[in-house]
Amino acid sequence: MLAAIVNVLRFKTYETYIRPFELNIIGIRSESTVPDRFDDEIHIFFKNNSKAWIHYIFPATTDPGTYWLKNPVSPQGTAILSQGQYKDAYQIGLHRDKYYALVQKKPVTVLRDYDRNAILDFQNGRPVTGMFGVNIHHASANGTTKTVDNYSAGCQVFANIDDFNLFMQLCEKHRQLYGNSFTYTLIDKRAIARQQRKAIATGLAGMGVGLSAAIITYKILKQ
Repeated sequence: MLAAIVNVLRFKTYETYIRPFELNIIGIRSESTVPDRFDDEIHIFFKNNSKAWIHYIFPATTDPGTYWLKNPVSPQGTAILSQGQYKDAYQIGLHRDKYYALVQKKPVTVLRDYDRNAILDFQNGRPVTGMFGVNIHHASANGTTKTVDNYSAGCQVFANIDDFNLFMQLCEKHRQLYGNSFTYTLIDKRAIARQQRKAIATGLAGMGVGLSAAIITYKILKQ
C-alpha cells in the first residue's frame, strides 16, 4: 500500500519527505459518495533514525458531514477539499480556540456543494482557493466516533481520539526538528487503484522514494 501511494505521489510530481521524522501526511478519499461515514484514511509515514519507513493508517473523513451539507456556513455551499498537495499549508495551532490540531495557514482549494442535500457532490460548482479554516482535527474527545454529523464542515477529521493524540505527538516531533510547517496531500482512492494497476503492469510495484528500506506499517482500524 505504501509503495502504491508513493508511486502516485511521484506520478503527480508531489513532494515526498525522507528526512528522519519528517512527516508525510496523506489523506486517501474513498470511492463512496455517501456522507457521514468515517470511510476515508489518513496515512502518516516517515523514516526513523534507522532509515526504516514507519507507516500509520488511521480511519478518518475527508468530507463534510450531513449536518453541514444541509446547513452550509457559506451561501455558496459546503466546502469539500479538492485533491492536491498543499505544501506548508498547515501548522500546529488551536482549532476553534479549543485544542491543538493542524490548522490552515496557507490557501487551499475547495469545491462548493451548494445543493443543500445529504449527497456528496464532487462535480458541483467551481473550485475556489482561499483561507477557509479547513483544519485537521479529531471528532469526539472520547473513543471512536461513528457518525461524522457536524464534526466536519470540510475539515479532515480523525475518527478516534487516541489516533489523533498519536498523530499530534508525531507532529510535535516534526516541529521540533523542522519547524511549524506541514504539508497535507489529499488523493482520491481511485487514483491509487489506477496507479497500482499501472505499476503492476510495468513491473514497478515495489518502487518508490527510498522504499528499498524496511517498511513497518501500523493499520489502526478501531470499531
